[in-house]
Amino acid sequence: MSAVSLRGVTKRFGEVVAIDGIDLDIEEGEFFSMLGPSGSGKTTMLRMIAGFELPTSGTISLHGRDVSKLPPFDRDVNTVFQDYALFPHMSVAQNVGYGLRVRRVPKAERTRRVAEALASVRLNEFGARRPYQLSGGQRQRVALARALVNRPAVLLLDEPLGALDRKLREEMQVELKEIQQDVGITFIFVTHDQQEALTMSDRIAVFADGRIEQVGTPADIYERPVTPFVAGFVGTSNVLQPAVAKILVGRDEMCTIRPEHIRIVPTGTQPNDDEMQATATIRDVQYLGAFVRVRAEVAGGVSLIVDVPSTTSVSASIAPGEQCELVWRRDYVRVVEHFNSTDTGRTT
Repeated sequence: MSAVSLRGVTKRFGEVVAIDGIDLDIEEGEFFSMLGPSGSGKTTMLRMIAGFELPTSGTISLHGRDVSKLPPFDRDVNTVFQDYALFPHMSVAQNVGYGLRVRRVPKAERTRRVAEALASVRLNEFGARRPYQLSGGQRQRVALARALVNRPAVLLLDEPLGALDRKLREEMQVELKEIQQDVGITFIFVTHDQQEALTMSDRIAVFADGRIEQVGTPADIYERPVTPFVAGFVGTSNVLQPAVAKILVGRDEMCTIRPEHIRIVPTGTQPNDDEMQATATIRDVQYLGAFVRVRAEVAGGVSLIVDVPSTTSVSASIAPGEQCELVWRRDYVRVVEHFNSTDTGRTT
């Protein structure tokens, strides 16, 4: 039985359709991410699962139980928000145990469960501290412990790392995934950060305009996007319109190829049997640390983005205005299966 099951879920705010007929199953013990830009519907969907919003139509089930019309306190879920919402006048232990106290859980059991929850987020020795004495990452873990102490069947996380700086975010991504694996609870994680979703998730649903564009593993989403939007939103991709794809890759279909799958070689280099090639002029070079991003123009004024590792000799020799050959393996070209004229993405 799925931990969460959505069938035909729609949410309207007046004339605005925020969620448009979504069907989705999230499995028990899964780290599932809802990924999309602002206004795509992902947070509205999370709020409906939590019970803060009710669907206009459709059903939401938790472990087979229809909870579509139930209030939040009647659902076996807890939510962690971006701002943490910790009580500044309470200690860490008091913050974590607050929900148990409201439910009149006996003091001895409350103390034991608070200790277990703090241990699960690696804050065993921090119970007596106040929130202002903690780092941003530690406060985030306190908020997580407060949600876990109630032993929910499903934990909902609404961009909980959004207030952290980049380095701490990356550290917390690893910790959050480890915590989820340790406690074994279903996590549903909302984010607009593609790297965050790819790093932590078992599966990802990519949202756009209130609909789900694609559901799959991180590798599926990145390597095999099925719409131009997914190809353009998750990472950087060269999205080739059919007319361009016919010239460059011999396919009269919309295709994509990732910048890291294209190599720059000297003019006159012959490709291998499993490779394709195009003559290009380098128009722009950007140094981005681990790699150099190159914009190269091929026949017809079409630009392709190429990512070259900074450690290679090629990265040091390329410069705007130079002629070169672009080479890529045939099997790196992906056909976008579900194309229509309203799809958007990074198009070439």
